Amino acid sequence: MNLSKKQIQHLKGLAHPIKPVVLMGSNGLTEAVIAEIDFALNHHELIKVKIATDDREVRALIIEAITRETNSIKVQAIGKTLAIYRQSEEKKIALPKI
Repeated sequence: MNLSKKQIQHLKGLAHPIKPVVLMGSNGLTEAVIAEIDFALNHHELIKVKIATDDREVRALIIEAITRETNSIKVQAIGKTLAIYRQSEEKKIALPKI
């Protein structure tokens, strides 16, 4: 699924007030963390994930792995917080037309 810049901007606005629902621990990206992110995406469609590493390169690799494993789209990454989106079957978030 590809999103337009207008749709990404809309999702960024929606993501701003929400708190991270998944907090990655010092064990890194485990199968349990992926499963929790997947569950949260099914329930909310748009979530934030807190990544507990200071290394930017490692954080970029983790973000890429999360989006690949959960089949989601990176909306925004600021510092250690990642906002991702994946449309569910119920389509809870109405995206603007392209």
